[in-house]
Amino acid sequence: MRKAIFPGSFDPITLGHYDIIERGVKLFDELIIAIGINSEKKYMFSLEQRKRFIEESFKNEPKIKVVTYKGLTVDFCVKNNVDYILRGLRNPADFEFEKAIAHTNRDLAPIETVFLLTAASTSYISSSIVRDVIRNNGDYTKLVPEAVKIG
Repeated sequence: MRKAIFPGSFDPITLGHYDIIERGVKLFDELIIAIGINSEKKYMFSLEQRKRFIEESFKNEPKIKVVTYKGLTVDFCVKNNVDYILRGLRNPADFEFEKAIAHTNRDLAPIETVFLLTAASTSYISSSIVRDVIRNNGDYTKLVPEAVKIG
């Protein structure tokens, strides 16, 4: 069974994340969307909201499981028999950053990282951009799945 994890903070999930998940689920028997918990990070959305946004977005996809976790992603992988980490790449800077993490992860555990390029139509979207649009009362709905609702 090919099991992968797609880790992130998903604050909030964006159409870029959605695209990677939709395409990634076709590659694996199970795809775990894992929301990392970092007590030092300040989030716009609560953990419960972020989890609900993702669960609602993929409620009709039985191969997707949504969980939360603390600590190193590779430790989560080892404990849960996950062999692959799925990551999306928007640009060369993402690649350089993700490459260093992938090499480190492989040094720590026998985990392979699989990279998917984001679709051209969503490559400019990031959670930080979405949060900025929301803070400034812009139309964020063009950047996130329908399940992401504020208020």
